[in-house]
Amino acid sequence: MTFPGRFADQLVADQLHTVSLSFLVDALDVRRGGVGPNICFGLGLLGLRPLLVGAAGPDFAEYRSWLERHGVDTGSVLISELRHTARFVCTTDADHNQIASFYTGAMSEARNIELKPIADRVGGLDLVLIGADDPEAMVRHTQECRARGYAFAADPSQQLARMDGDDIRELIEGAEYLLTNEYEAALIQTKTGWTADEILDRVGTRVTTLGARGVRIDRRGGQPIEVGCPEEEAKVDPTGVGDAFRAGFVAGISWELGLERAAQIGCMLATLVIETVGTQEYELRRGHFLERFAKAYGDTAAAEVRAHLSS
Repeated sequence: MTFPGRFADQLVADQLHTVSLSFLVDALDVRRGGVGPNICFGLGLLGLRPLLVGAAGPDFAEYRSWLERHGVDTGSVLISELRHTARFVCTTDADHNQIASFYTGAMSEARNIELKPIADRVGGLDLVLIGADDPEAMVRHTQECRARGYAFAADPSQQLARMDGDDIRELIEGAEYLLTNEYEAALIQTKTGWTADEILDRVGTRVTTLGARGVRIDRRGGQPIEVGCPEEEAKVDPTGVGDAFRAGFVAGISWELGLERAAQIGCMLATLVIETVGTQEYELRRGHFLERFAKAYGDTAAAEVRAHLSS
């Protein structure tokens, strides 16, 4: 929601202990989101058939239809009988200050999801990406991946702030990939007490997004790989950019194009998102995507991606 005034003008300094305010807003936008659905949406646009695993409420029917129409398998979403789907509600004032609330709702029931029945339903799992979710669910799913031998990527994101060092160590131990931004990478080191080298000893590949500078990939026994971002046509809204990068990166890994090419696909998809408002409002037009990809990374790179990219 958008409040055309300033929050500061409505607050009385000596009455902050008894705040009771109501704002008349002049705009309301309701948009689809969530880390898991955002990543799956991007994978679906790239022509893959990702499985969304998580917990939602009985209000999920319309969202389910949207995701299925864009190539996402939602057959393993747990539907709560008691809680609505998680949602984020935010009001922004004229100075871009924000007052926001996050309702976890059905997300807290994700800890009840077992991965093996999902694997049995689809005939196996290529990679389990464990993104920001109920913290207990994240740890449980990591443990099950290790116990059953499922390859997994650790992507704790916003939940790092809520997790302690023991849970973070449990979450990333043995991951094929660890995905973070620069701040999150530093926070993991602080909370776990592990150095960057010690973390790399525990994961196969460490992927660190660098904002406008692109991404850096570190591997045990290999030289770092750095990939820049394509030129933006406009910078409209950064929300969901990280999720889009993950979708593109995982697609590149699935297509066996190598880490550098996977990161390039991720950066290209992230650029499409930053040029639109919302996390699932962008379009992927094959010719346009490949033209911009070639401009950013060269014709050879584009030719490799062209062979896999759905029309």
